[in-house]
Amino acid sequence: MARSVFVFAILISTSVSLFAQWLRHPTPGIPRTRDGKPNLSAPVPRTPDGKPDLSGIWNIQDNPGQTQFLDIASSVQGGLPYRPGMAELAKARNTPPKTSEPITRCLPIGIVERHTWVGGLKKIVQNPGLLLILNEYNTSFRQIFTDGRRLPTIDQTAWDGYSIGKWEGDTLVVETTGFRDGQWLDTAGDPLTDAAKLTERFRRVDFGHLQVEITIDDPKAYTKPFSFKVNQVLVPDTELLEFICLENERDIQHMNAGAQKVGGGAK
Repeated sequence: MARSVFVFAILISTSVSLFAQWLRHPTPGIPRTRDGKPNLSAPVPRTPDGKPDLSGIWNIQDNPGQTQFLDIASSVQGGLPYRPGMAELAKARNTPPKTSEPITRCLPIGIVERHTWVGGLKKIVQNPGLLLILNEYNTSFRQIFTDGRRLPTIDQTAWDGYSIGKWEGDTLVVETTGFRDGQWLDTAGDPLTDAAKLTERFRRVDFGHLQVEITIDDPKAYTKPFSFKVNQVLVPDTELLEFICLENERDIQHMNAGAQKVGGGAK
């Protein structure tokens, strides 16, 4: 029950961004049906060089994404291949009041959580040599370089790591390394370490649907790589708005107080 209440609180607290969009502002270039509605099943748009254009505002499609956000293992056949101690770490993280969870403290959330978060809108801007992902949550961004460079030698780790991409036919294959250690893959606390390599395969199925296949290879946390798919849908006729998690935030102090009571530290 505590876990359900906690997740519900997250979704309610972030739902403001869902209703605070630019309204009734038609997105240019959107194919439409006779009644003026966006035609999400129209053909894939393409750039001048013939590649699929991934540009647009995207959100997770339907309820399966919510399940992935709560627990990635629900999408992995046979569950997650934990190394010794990693399942116990996830269990400890997932025990209420979960005050160490990054999203609880308004810290950045990882690439995987942003792919699976219901209501976590993101805007892809595709340019020659560079693909940008703008995230509504904490008004953050991610850069994916498609100019032929190689992954860098990591001198300083980062929340989103460092990403390069290349096209394989109509699929953009993105490799990312250099993650900051101690991240969460989901709200269940499944770990991502600084040894991880993340591979994403972006494929725009039609005008309104984007499929992302994610493979995680993290030898510190898991005995073998594992993969799962995320289905996303275009959100037309709207725009991103500023969403700063810490603005007017009042929950952390109460969660800390609850943790002290549980631990016997309350005066």
